[in-house]
Order: sequence, then C-alpha cells, then structure tokens
Amino acid sequence: MVVDDHRLLAEALASALKLRGHRVLAAAAPAAGAAELVITRAPEVCLLGTATPAEPGIFDPVVKIKRERPQVAVLVLGPVPSPRGIAAAFAAGASGYVRHDERIEGVERAIMKARSGEAAVAPQLLQGAFSELLNPAAQPDDEGQRLLQMLTPREVEVLVRVADGEDTRLIAAGMGIAPSTARTHVQRVLMKLGVGSRLEAAALAARTGLLDRAGPVPHSAPDAGPGLEP
Repeated sequence: MVVDDHRLLAEALASALKLRGHRVLAAAAPAAGAAELVITRAPEVCLLGTATPAEPGIFDPVVKIKRERPQVAVLVLGPVPSPRGIAAAFAAGASGYVRHDERIEGVERAIMKARSGEAAVAPQLLQGAFSELLNPAAQPDDEGQRLLQMLTPREVEVLVRVADGEDTRLIAAGMGIAPSTARTHVQRVLMKLGVGSRLEAAALAARTGLLDRAGPVPHSAPDAGPGLEP
C-alpha cells in the first residue's frame, strides 16, 4: 500500500511499483486515515509519506499499525530528515526511512529489505542519526534564555531598544517614562548582563539569541528637537 497526503505522488509511486511487478493493494490520500486503511487491508508493506518527520505525533499512525498489525512493515517516505526525525520513525515501529528523492530502484530495495525483516535506511542517514543522538549539539540559545530570565520585562524592553540604537531620550519617550528612569534601567541591564557599555550589551544579546526570544517592541519617531544624546 502507498499512502501520502499528495494523491498524485501516491498514485505515481503505486504505478511505478506495479510496472516492476509488485501488487499494490491501494494508493490513498490523505495520510491521516492511513492507520485504519492499513489495518483493514493488511498489506505486507506500507509506504507512508510525510512532509514533516520531526513534527510531534506525526508517526502515531505507525504506532497504531504496529499495535494492530505487527506483521505489516511500514516504510516512511519523507524529505531529507533531521536525525531525530529518523529516530522518531524507528521508535514508532517503522521498518525503514526512504527519502522522497530516492530513485524507484532504491524504493524497491527498501521494500525488499522491509519484507525480509531488515532495517531499510541509507547508511549515511542512520550514521547521522546516531551521531546527533549520541553527541547532541549544544543549543545556541541556552545562554540567551538564562540571561532573559535575569531581566524584568521592562528591562528586556530597554535592552531591545538599546540594541536598536535608541538613546536615553528615545527609550524614555517610547516607554513613557522619565529620562532619568530610563537611564537607571539601562544601568541595571548593564549590571545584570555583566557588561560595561550599551554596545557590549547589544552584542551579547544578539550573540546569545536573547533578542529573538524577546521579540520586537514599538518605537516612537524622534521629534525635531536637539541632537540625540550620545
């Protein structure tokens, strides 16, 4: 059986497999009803297409199929996945993972492996999955999250405005506070971040991803008064 949210893809793959001598019980869409269809028809192999292998719960149909029809081998068809996407597919009970851009010969080899009880996945994909799971990359925004938790919401807004190049007068106008209060907030932000200047604070916030987490703030247009304070 071939199941994919894109009916055209499912039917095209089914036709190609038929031409190579395989008996295809059904080519169906969408993938949301895959589990019930597979459980009813009980094919030897199910080719299950997905566009988002890393999305939580995307392999729930695989879990259900393997629970109700453990003899059915499920091959996931998807894009170039993240290693965790491959791991999630196998954790759900899939027999293999085949990239959408694989040639029909590669799909056929994967089917044959799955029917014989072997894991059907390209060695480089499997190697990448094990490598990332055993040596997870450090999350670049961990420090940013830690710094963000040190600041009050008002101080976060001040930092974002500093990073946008606003001086004390503009910060005060944009937040509706006195310049002296804005200056105090800036000093507190510098102290909490452990930096000595506004430029250093802006650079640290950008490097750690703090600005992305904080989000944008509204800005006030400068008036036609005296030049900006340095």
